[in-house]
Amino acid sequence: MKARTRRASIGGFPPTEPNAAFINIPYDKTYEPLYLAFIAGLSGFGLLPRAVLQIPGSQRRLDRILKLMCICRYSFHDISQVTLDTRRPPTPRFNMPFELGLAVAWQKAGDRKHRWFIFESRNHRQQKSLSDLNGTDIYIHDGRPIGVFRELTNALARTKHRPTVKELQAIYRDIRKASVKIKRNLAARTLLETRPFQELVMAARISAKRRIASLRAS
Repeated sequence: MKARTRRASIGGFPPTEPNAAFINIPYDKTYEPLYLAFIAGLSGFGLLPRAVLQIPGSQRRLDRILKLMCICRYSFHDISQVTLDTRRPPTPRFNMPFELGLAVAWQKAGDRKHRWFIFESRNHRQQKSLSDLNGTDIYIHDGRPIGVFRELTNALARTKHRPTVKELQAIYRDIRKASVKIKRNLAARTLLETRPFQELVMAARISAKRRIASLRAS
């Protein structure tokens, strides 16, 4: 009851969805393999991937991010693309670290049960790019889907479902195959859009139920 009262005083957010997982990643076509890996991997743990691109409408992006993040029990933040965009004016990309900051603040001042995880592609880089978080576990995926799966099994080692990396790879192969059909059927230019995301999540959840015995039993 106290948690509900505190949440209402902050912004009237609905109750937390215990299996919802907010993914804070770069919406960049070059990132698509890792995007699919997070959807496949989280689904293999029985979690429901959520992302701001799934919510269409005119509401300001920041409001959508905050409301969605605050109903999720988990959030996964990939800060591997805080690199310099060389297009004029040359500028680093700060969206992912900013959204990570929102999650940290929400866990501290809103929902103490919220769990956030930081992913990177290169070891030790976070010590320079975001030194305030020195001492925090950083999950290094090496820029590869198998790295995402490996690090998810470490980050979520205490959860009810415990899929292997091999099982997560099988889900990934299923949704990669499904993504071709999804793109064609929706005439989508990219998978990083509202309806493709919804279809990918559905395909991943179906595959996970088929591939992971503990999910079939739950």
